[in-house]
Amino acid sequence: MKNTLTRRTALAAAALALTLGATLGGSAALAQSAPFPSQTIKIIVPYPAGGATDILARMMAQKLGEAWNSPVLVENKPGAGGTIGNNAVAKAAPDGYTILMAITAIIQQPTLMSLPYDPLKDFAPVTQIAKSPSMFAVPLNSPANTLKDFVGLVKANPGKFNYGSYGAGTSSHIQGSLLNLQAGLDMVHVPFQGAAPLVTNMVGGQLTSAFIDSASARAHLKSFRPLAVTGTQRMPALPDVPTFKELGYKDYDPYGWFGLFLPPATPAAIVNKYADEANRILRLPDVVAKIEGLGLWVGGGKPEEFTQIVKSDAAVYARIIKDANIKISQ
Repeated sequence: MKNTLTRRTALAAAALALTLGATLGGSAALAQSAPFPSQTIKIIVPYPAGGATDILARMMAQKLGEAWNSPVLVENKPGAGGTIGNNAVAKAAPDGYTILMAITAIIQQPTLMSLPYDPLKDFAPVTQIAKSPSMFAVPLNSPANTLKDFVGLVKANPGKFNYGSYGAGTSSHIQGSLLNLQAGLDMVHVPFQGAAPLVTNMVGGQLTSAFIDSASARAHLKSFRPLAVTGTQRMPALPDVPTFKELGYKDYDPYGWFGLFLPPATPAAIVNKYADEANRILRLPDVVAKIEGLGLWVGGGKPEEFTQIVKSDAAVYARIIKDANIKISQ
């Protein structure tokens, strides 16, 4: 009798375990099959509010929220040149609910400093939101009307010319160092804390030259003289200004860009869902007008295309930084 009761108890326990297992397994499967998104999404901006990165992120948050009928919030996590916000996304759960709006600096920094993440391994590129060429400009009172004129002036007056940038290790610093290297110049680097003071000093004539991104320069194109632009094509606003490539210079093809990145191991279905929706949003007339109003060019493209841009640009910048011996302290 005792053995019979023991067997009955064991069988009942096993049945209960199977029932609970099936229930829990069904709940897990149900949770996993829940449509995305089913909770609040956060777009991390690794810079303070108010800049172009923040503006683009808030624009995308509004449009994504409307399209998916789900809350999409922007969270600013500035500090350490963007690495605090970048790292937060690199370490986030790969569930699609935390996404990064990053700029080109994310792939320039590895050659300049130690990072807690690898930009090429610890992020899943989604799509490029916008891109921006830069221009090399001189004050209106400069005797140089062409880049060739300017190079000749610098060589004829050693130690008397400089170039401004919006910070050590930024694109404008890298571009100026590349010009020094390729043209054999000795221009002194003058870093500023951002593009606004750089433009102010350029317009005021305190600098003999500067590399300025198109968004920062858009309202001041008549206040200095652009001599060349980066990228693979001329700027529509400056059709008479040649590209560096046209003038025989190398490695000036990359554009500055703003792009969306997800944590590594995010399912491809979620990465593609973001990319498809972002590309639809980037074709909306009001979005195009807003991006172009910032002095930027509309981006777009598949995750694979953006991944290739990220890898290619990273290799170019790493080579320039090493060849020109660029240091953050410069």
